[in-house]
Amino acid sequence: LRSFAKRTAPGRYTAAARRFRALAIRLGGVLIKVGQFLSTRVDVLPEYITGELSDLQDEVPPEKFAAIKALAEAELGAPLGERFASFDESPLAAASLGQAHKAILRGGEKVVVKIQRPDIDRIVEIDLAALRTVVSWLKRYPPIRRRANVEALLAEFSATLRQELDYVAEAGNALRFAEMFKDNPSVRAPKVYAEFSTRRVLTLEDVYFIKITDYNSITAAGVSRADVAERLFQTYLYQIFVVGFFHADPHPGNLFVEPADADHGWRLIFVDFGMVGSVTPGIRAALREAAIAVGTRDAARLVRSYIALDALLPGADVDRIIEAETAVFDRFWGKSMGELRQIDQREMQAFARQFRDLMYEMPFQVPENLIFLGRTVAILSGMCTGLNPDFNLFLGLAPFAQTLLAEETSDGLDFWLNEILEWGRKLLALPARLDATLTRLERGDLAVITRAPEAQRRQLDQLNTAINRLTGGIVFVGLLTAGTVMFVNGQEQLGIGGWILAGVLWVWVWARIK
Repeated sequence: LRSFAKRTAPGRYTAAARRFRALAIRLGGVLIKVGQFLSTRVDVLPEYITGELSDLQDEVPPEKFAAIKALAEAELGAPLGERFASFDESPLAAASLGQAHKAILRGGEKVVVKIQRPDIDRIVEIDLAALRTVVSWLKRYPPIRRRANVEALLAEFSATLRQELDYVAEAGNALRFAEMFKDNPSVRAPKVYAEFSTRRVLTLEDVYFIKITDYNSITAAGVSRADVAERLFQTYLYQIFVVGFFHADPHPGNLFVEPADADHGWRLIFVDFGMVGSVTPGIRAALREAAIAVGTRDAARLVRSYIALDALLPGADVDRIIEAETAVFDRFWGKSMGELRQIDQREMQAFARQFRDLMYEMPFQVPENLIFLGRTVAILSGMCTGLNPDFNLFLGLAPFAQTLLAEETSDGLDFWLNEILEWGRKLLALPARLDATLTRLERGDLAVITRAPEAQRRQLDQLNTAINRLTGGIVFVGLLTAGTVMFVNGQEQLGIGGWILAGVLWVWVWARIK
């Protein structure tokens, strides 16, 4: 039924996406954020899914204005008519946690006022409680427990989500972001009006121009979509690798293109700084290693960066992973996202067969402190591909990697001294190691151990595991069948006993055989 399933997939997936969108709108809170994330993944998800979910980016049903007005006036301590010269009752945009309204201050400044949804704190806590229940189930599953501390991941997610509900903190993030790019006229963040802001109300300069996914309007404004993708990508490279502070919610409702005028060229505008991420110096150094490795196609260096990021399970076969990464670079480096999606399925199957031992073992784990960075990079990949279907991550990263590499080697003295010292230690140790080896050879103590190739050993282990599981499965089915037959024929106690034995055997087999 493969051809039938493929032919009917668009309809089935579209219906599933439509049901999810309706559920997210009805429940609000965290589910809307999940939908927003999926809607940006045009690099990996088909258009009929992302298109169905795109309304969740900034078209969530708004709250009634009466409720929003009451909350805003309570927070600002005065009627809206006293604080603003005008206030638009129709929201400019509605999001998962709040909504934005255009207004004009009494001084004539055009602003956007963000106001939280009533009771959003309670809704978020309910969502987090539900996620805690799910986490309590997930952590019981060994493959997940080995690869991720799901409780720590949820704790980080919960802390960041609660920070999003603090508009005072968001104002501070916006000011910090503006300071980062004060010398870059091509990137802009809105001005914060602190005197009109509280923990649940935030007043910002009105910088809502062309939405970054409004491709026709961007082209009509005389701006190249490919240039927008490149600027967006380079801006994030600077945020992550140079400063270590980044805007962690780059969905299309938070990014705009300001057309050029007589005073400046076109500008990329960021809004909504509730979700931001920070990169520690140690993590940033490891990420820089990864960027250099990808840009220069250095597989060994890339795997070293995995180790520094704590992204490999203890005991992972580093040499085999290096071999796999080298093959990835040889086959896929330099291809655009569009080209990667068009790779023949048979080529991917051949690659999977070549490294089926790694596919089977999956020696990777999720670093607890990179959850939002991973989410941001995933969204960024989708947005750049949407702007420019020929967007090439590798070619975009290569010049940046060369710059980092030049900085590393030009730091100069420390780099070369470390290299010289490392080789010096090896040379000094060589005579002693050679003498010890010759002495053991003279005494007849030198043993030569031969091993099967690593890939062959893994295949034998996997075959042995499969045979053991098959044997256990056959015995399990036999006991289960015997118990059922006895139960049906009136031997209820013997039948139940057979089922219990089958269950015990199943647990024992799968606990012992990994």
